[in-house]
Amino acid sequence: MVKGGVKTPPAKWLRFRLMRHKNLSSIRRKLLRWYDQNRRDLPWRRTGDPYAIWIAETMLQQTQVATVVPYYERFLDTFPTVDALARAPLKKVLALWSGLGYYRRARNLKLAARILVRRYAGHLPANYDDLLALPGVGDYTAGALMSIAFQKPYPAIDGNARRVLGRLFNLTGEKKLRSAAADLVSRSRPGHFNQGLMELGATICTPKNPRCPKCPLRRDCAAQNGDGRMATTAKKYTGVKAVTWPLAVVRRRGKILLRRRAADGILAGLWELPGGEIRGHKSARACLKRHLRELDGTLKSDLHIGEFRHSITNRRVRSPLYLFDVRIDTELSRPGPNWRWISPSSLDGYPVSSMTRKALRILATYEKSFL
Repeated sequence: MVKGGVKTPPAKWLRFRLMRHKNLSSIRRKLLRWYDQNRRDLPWRRTGDPYAIWIAETMLQQTQVATVVPYYERFLDTFPTVDALARAPLKKVLALWSGLGYYRRARNLKLAARILVRRYAGHLPANYDDLLALPGVGDYTAGALMSIAFQKPYPAIDGNARRVLGRLFNLTGEKKLRSAAADLVSRSRPGHFNQGLMELGATICTPKNPRCPKCPLRRDCAAQNGDGRMATTAKKYTGVKAVTWPLAVVRRRGKILLRRRAADGILAGLWELPGGEIRGHKSARACLKRHLRELDGTLKSDLHIGEFRHSITNRRVRSPLYLFDVRIDTELSRPGPNWRWISPSSLDGYPVSSMTRKALRILATYEKSFL
């Protein structure tokens, strides 16, 4: 059987579960009442525009709400419609996205916008399967759009909702959790219900130290007599790798040298300060010498001016920063077609990596110390 766009487990198992949880209507009412009284005032909750909701849900993937808000508002100011996004240069889209990370999301938005203009006259389709076929749209985003934008009773299960459902019904296993979500979602207010479930997980039913006494579902929760740390299907973040990634600021006549990354792979197509992850047992200086080999003989001695920490996918990065000044008697040229001398004041016009932005803040602090 298919329910809410997802396959459900056999009817026998469902009947057994429903016999144990006959208060589903009560749970819905309690959660919706709590959400109405406690929901955070967020800009994407003030609109019914499917396009704006799609942009928000895409930005919120693996990114904190506080980080998303200013990006969301700038993005919609610049690209207020699907058509505007479809016509925009990718460079401009990536520049606005710069700092949010996971840049494939921005590329997929651009690709999907072109499909929407071509196939759906610039509108998001109110059909689960059609949404799921768009680049970058998975089960969660399709469910969120169906419920929040189109008020259809589809589940939308992010990490917060998954944790709440796992504790509430003492469930593990993605299939069982998705079935419970499909069965529990409100038929009359599915968008508010799904947002309420996620809001509860984000603010009350947190991964560590959940605030159980404040939870509107505490009397219905299978974990109410425990400490709330019940096993769920939320994926553990594994395989974290600690790396050292030195960067070089090459400076001449008020401009800095940036390099554009390849069109595929990590941070694809972004502009950045030269440098990279250290391989083997090389020193930071030896690593930078390799990245700056096209400039050999034109640079003065390096100066270590600071370092910062950063995260990229499964990497935890320590990034020492070195300053190089170009010799006065050297021509101001580019080492290759993917390099460019850029004034810091024009940086906002380029899709720049977050690491580079952090590094340039350190440079600005360093330069101020001499004023």
